[in-house]
Amino acid sequence: MNVDTLTNAIVSGINSGAEQFLEGTLAAVLPVIWLALLGLHLGRPYILDMIDRFTLRLGADLLWLIYIALRDFRLVTWFLAVGALFYFVPYLFGVMLNQVATGGFLTISNFLVSNTNATWAVNIGYISTALFAIMGAIAVGYVLLTGGRAEVPETTSK
Repeated sequence: MNVDTLTNAIVSGINSGAEQFLEGTLAAVLPVIWLALLGLHLGRPYILDMIDRFTLRLGADLLWLIYIALRDFRLVTWFLAVGALFYFVPYLFGVMLNQVATGGFLTISNFLVSNTNATWAVNIGYISTALFAIMGAIAVGYVLLTGGRAEVPETTSK
């Protein structure tokens, strides 16, 4: 065994281990993130009560922007349910069923797993990244346009 072969084996092992760690961490953390989002959604009254206590205007403005974007809470509940379905259904039928499925169920399971359907996974990743970038740009643009000041409520004259 020469030095180049040993170096390639070490680098390959580190890359493989890092990939497995990342995938395992994401699989474990995504349900926690979903539960945190659900908790924030259900804790709306507390968040609205706390928004005046922020000392940093950027934090208050970003929280307020998220609230405004998600203020139709029946719609948000449906979005959370659809998001949970998009995560848990492929996880159950893709990852878990893949270990015991045969026949047609194995075909469905292989379609839902990223290592057998990489094109699907990459395209979803690109779409998600683009949507996150758009949401971040809107949030930063709003804060820059308002200058960190709260909007003045309109008054009606009689």
